[in-house]
Amino acid sequence: MALNIPGLVSLSVFFTLTLATGIWASWKSRKDQQNRNPTEMAMVGGRNIHVFIGLFTATATWVGGAYINSTAEIVYLPSKGLLWVQAPVGFALSLVIGGFFFVNPMRSKNYVTVMDPLQETYGNMMGTLLFIPPLLGEVFWFAAILASLGATMRVILDIGGSLAITISACTVILYTLLGGLYSVAYTDVIQMVFITLSLWICIPFALVNSATESIYYTATHQSYQDPWIGKIEKQYLGRWLDDFFYLVLGSIPWQTYFQRVLSAASTGQARLISYLSGLGCFAMAIPSVLIGAVAASTDWNQTSYGLPSPFERGESAMILPLVLQHLCPAYISITGLGAIAAAAMSSADSALLSTGSMFAHNIYRKILRKKASEAEVLWAMRTSMMVFGAGAAGLAFYSSSVYDLWFLSGELVYALLFPQLCCALFAPSTNTYGSAAGFLVGLLLRLLAGEPALSIPPVIRYPACSLLNGTYSQLFPFKTFTVLLTLGTILAVSHLAKALFQNNLLPRSWDVCNITGRTAILIPLQQGEKQEPLPTSALEENHD
Repeated sequence: MALNIPGLVSLSVFFTLTLATGIWASWKSRKDQQNRNPTEMAMVGGRNIHVFIGLFTATATWVGGAYINSTAEIVYLPSKGLLWVQAPVGFALSLVIGGFFFVNPMRSKNYVTVMDPLQETYGNMMGTLLFIPPLLGEVFWFAAILASLGATMRVILDIGGSLAITISACTVILYTLLGGLYSVAYTDVIQMVFITLSLWICIPFALVNSATESIYYTATHQSYQDPWIGKIEKQYLGRWLDDFFYLVLGSIPWQTYFQRVLSAASTGQARLISYLSGLGCFAMAIPSVLIGAVAASTDWNQTSYGLPSPFERGESAMILPLVLQHLCPAYISITGLGAIAAAAMSSADSALLSTGSMFAHNIYRKILRKKASEAEVLWAMRTSMMVFGAGAAGLAFYSSSVYDLWFLSGELVYALLFPQLCCALFAPSTNTYGSAAGFLVGLLLRLLAGEPALSIPPVIRYPACSLLNGTYSQLFPFKTFTVLLTLGTILAVSHLAKALFQNNLLPRSWDVCNITGRTAILIPLQQGEKQEPLPTSALEENHD
């Protein structure tokens, strides 16, 4: 295959336009940040992002390269089909639930990151421990996005995947460093327009290709493969429900989501952004579903791809770019390539900004340098973004394992962070002892359940655990079960610890986390002065 010159030119134009938009947005943010906190401008846009921009950036955060590619892949796979496409409904419900339950408590205290309520309730050190799962999740996510983009460029443009990864990473890091959330938000607008127009332009050509049978017929009838509508067999219902709850609830405790709703000018606008972006996520899945259905309805022997089919060659993950390349005219497939690149970058910049914000605000400012100036915190944020971005780009070259690591770290966020966030916001009586116990229980239960993709055998074999082709498969909804046990552990241990110390069943001197708020620390007085105890808040601050 020769180098695709028109595709390369098209992609260069897109990257240039995205970078120019990011640079313009960074100039706008500097112009608007007069008399405003510079770090807050970079992290949450000065809490003044327009509703229209907020809607685009919130939708683009979830509609990434993995979203549009995996949706098409699952519809195409003979063993899955449309009924296994859970992300559109799952993400939509997640954004609605987030807007209804989580936006108000997060905004009422002017939090900057998702880690703020956790550090406020459980202390800085416990907050640091809870920072690890989302950090790994965001870095692996960034790496997986770059790896996916590199593979796509290799298929369509016939250029080295490493070159595409390097160019994409440098572009994203540069404009995110320059403008923070402003650059990310405004480039998301450009990227969403590219995704929408490019995919919808390609679909009519793919549908009417002579090698493609009617997708209405193949939805329920056997043609070149099983019907693409799919089916859920009874023994897999537990796993289906587990994955669904993981998408709905596990998508909430991420900084990429809260960064958007915390950047809105009011709580009402934040909720509106959350609700409408849920609808946007659902609508943006339609083109990918149609492309997956077309792929399942195609006689690949009549195309330039030939036989065996993508499924038989093990290239199902690349089905969306393959449809664009082999079922659409060359000048049309080029626009589809822009959609894939736009989708990848729209999520990559969000992950990068998220990790940098949490590190600078929750680790550097609150633990490492409590007296750091705003300028120093801003530079810490930029430095961490460069480090995390470079690390993710390096991991992207090992694409076969990066996706698996991201899935595992995402499940750890669901098992560990979601119960902790719920307790911090809605059960403030919980304490550090409960948080630590919940973290340990959730971590052990998830890791002991095994991970087939990483060749980790299960130590705990839940009901319906089966051995398939030498690999154990957990069909029990163990991820959601782990979340419930973690939640119960936090509540139970918190109340138990409080009762033990308050009723003097354990010496209060053992209360290293100071959950009882031991009263006075006496300070030497000058003659005639009255003794005043330090407030509880001061004690907690000293403990942190």
